[in-house]
Amino acid sequence: MAVLQMRYFPDPVLRAKAIKVKDVNEPAIQQLIDDMIESMHFYQGVGIAANQVGSRHRICIIQRSEDEEPLVLINPEITRRDGEREVTEGCLSLLQYQGDIVRSEQVWAKAIDRHGKPVKFKAATELLAQALEHETDHLNGKAYTDHLRSPDDLYQVKSEDELTEDEAPVSDS
Repeated sequence: MAVLQMRYFPDPVLRAKAIKVKDVNEPAIQQLIDDMIESMHFYQGVGIAANQVGSRHRICIIQRSEDEEPLVLINPEITRRDGEREVTEGCLSLLQYQGDIVRSEQVWAKAIDRHGKPVKFKAATELLAQALEHETDHLNGKAYTDHLRSPDDLYQVKSEDELTEDEAPVSDS
């Protein structure tokens, strides 16, 4: 496994729509999944989308709790949403900022797991629903900042001087 370089806005890969994975058993896909899990833990994220580490594959990983295996979702699609709530959200690809946005209370989704089995589930916990919306937004070329009602709802939480060497934005653009 390897820690992959995090991509930061305005890197164009973060605005590109991810491409569906055709063969989940391909060794490169399985390696990407392992590397994404390692990278998510290294960067201390709750979730990570493939484009955040420079891949255009439609894959995201969500860490449900410290005790559980990460949820690997290939070609995820949100099929239903219910309720609304205001949340404060941040992103590994935009470390210096947080914003107040509206997310769903519950989310239903379908995907393929890393073994190629179809999965359908209901994200009934607020954090899982939020993470699922956040990561599928990434795969659709969107960021949480696209959901801001006003520019005033985005605020700086770290100055550039406070970022660690691992957090220093690097872009291939």
